[in-house]
Amino acid sequence: MSYSYVDLVATIIVAVGFTLMNYGIVKLFAPRNPFQGEKLETYECGELPYDDALVNFNIRYYVFALTFFVFDMEAIFLYPWAVVFDTLGAGALIEMFLFLWVLATGLFYAYKKGVLHWV
Repeated sequence: MSYSYVDLVATIIVAVGFTLMNYGIVKLFAPRNPFQGEKLETYECGELPYDDALVNFNIRYYVFALTFFVFDMEAIFLYPWAVVFDTLGAGALIEMFLFLWVLATGLFYAYKKGVLHWV
C-alpha cells in the first residue's frame, strides 16, 4: 500500500470512529421515555408551536434578503480590494467603480419598483 493512501485510510477510520462514538454517547445518555410528552415537544424561545411549519411567507422577506445579499457581496469584494489598492493601479480603480455602478443600478431598480418600501 502506498503511503499516500495510508493517510486517507487513517482519516476515514477516525471519521467513522468519531461518528460511531457520538451515536453511542447519544444512545447512552439521551432520554427515551415515550411518556414524557411536553418534555420532548419541539419549541423555540419558549413559544409552543401552534401551526404547520409549511406556511407561505410574504415575498418582501425574500426581496429584503436578496437586497441584503447585494450589500454583503459589495462588502466581500470591497474589503480585499481596499487592502491591496496601492499595488493594483488605475485599472482596478475603474473596475471597482464599474462594479459599484452595477450594484447601484440594481439598487436603484429595486427602489423604482417599490421593493424597498415596506407597507
